[in-house]
Amino acid sequence: MFYKFAAVLTTLLAIFVYRSGRPLFHIVLAVPDLPKGYFAGGDYRDHCVVIKDEKDNCLNHCEHIIFWDHLDEEDHVTSRFILLSCDPGRRAWNTVLGPMNDPDPLGHLWIYSTETGSLSPIVLANYPEGHDFHPLGIDVYPSKAGAPSNLFLVNHARENSTIEQFVLDPAQPTVATHVRTLTSSYFVAPNSVALTSPTSFYLTNDHLMTYRLPRPFGSILSTIETISGPPLTWVAHVTVLPDGSIEHKFAALGIAFANGVALSRDGLQLAVASSSLAKVHFYKRDPSTNDLTLDRDVLVPFGPDNVMYDDDGTLIVAGHPHFPSLVAVVESKPGAKAPSWAVSIRPVVASEDGELEGQKNSHSKKAGYDSRAPLSASVIAPASSTDEVETIFQSDGSVYETATTGLIDSRTGTFYLTGLYEDGVLVCYPESRNI
Repeated sequence: MFYKFAAVLTTLLAIFVYRSGRPLFHIVLAVPDLPKGYFAGGDYRDHCVVIKDEKDNCLNHCEHIIFWDHLDEEDHVTSRFILLSCDPGRRAWNTVLGPMNDPDPLGHLWIYSTETGSLSPIVLANYPEGHDFHPLGIDVYPSKAGAPSNLFLVNHARENSTIEQFVLDPAQPTVATHVRTLTSSYFVAPNSVALTSPTSFYLTNDHLMTYRLPRPFGSILSTIETISGPPLTWVAHVTVLPDGSIEHKFAALGIAFANGVALSRDGLQLAVASSSLAKVHFYKRDPSTNDLTLDRDVLVPFGPDNVMYDDDGTLIVAGHPHFPSLVAVVESKPGAKAPSWAVSIRPVVASEDGELEGQKNSHSKKAGYDSRAPLSASVIAPASSTDEVETIFQSDGSVYETATTGLIDSRTGTFYLTGLYEDGVLVCYPESRNI
């Protein structure tokens, strides 16, 4: 009996090491040798600046940023704004990492113009009195020919997590009018949304065992799930019906810590961050049914948080290279700082002879891809045969910490980055700003 037990235990341990050994060693146990700051477009001291709310200091702890595009009748972008989901009270109320002490301070939405550089808070009109507001993942439908846009966001309220629906009017871009609150027993731990239409979206649930469980089980079980990475989380597709009810369908199961989610511009591919396993899942999407089929996985050198596509189909991934440092920041330990890393993932293009570029020199690629970065991703994550991974930004936390979402405006080459426990938004320009 003992030998059978030992054999089963050994098998389970081997499976765990095979699935989680790399992220456990590199992201939990080892401390990455990251530079003070690095930007792929040039010296970060000349190209990057942190934009802050100098008046009220409320533009901080921003988890998610997205583009809100204004289109003409031919679907050309006439103007582009950035919407930011921020929660200055995150240190006292975080249902993903803890603690859950004080849900009273409200979070904020902000809007930033990529053309003028103007930054303004968004007023929440018609928002229910006494209803908590702790925004996490957000997504907005583009505005076409001046039409209003639907905005959906995850709200980690005190009693349960909900999805909030707003309307944004280009004529009043600093006002978001609340439409409804969506609740469901399926919303166990909602994290990120990716719209498939003005009234439907993919939704990740990041944990099965959450901090909302009775103490001490919530913090213990949630942390175990985060580090060990069991395949307990999922992606769902949600459709909001005219009467406000929803249709819920499981789209992808068996994911370890399903975090950020993003839909490609053509609507045919969905990217999902698996934070615990330090990888991004790419799914093929059937637009007629919203069914997903796993296409491939790409490893990254950190625990990915959010994922966002640029106009050219490149995926921008930002996240956390060292989990213990992130926990130290969450716990507000003196002197704590948590590193940041952001990469691009670009599909490898086939050459004229049909062979994938990079496979011809696969040995050199495996040994030294992402060679420009001070700490190459190749040191931590084996090379992908299907995609090229390249560092955009990295920092030991001195320049910018706790990265969550990266955006690149393909029209200008400007890079934007938010930090879960950082003040302000990092903006890096392709040209030197002599900052």
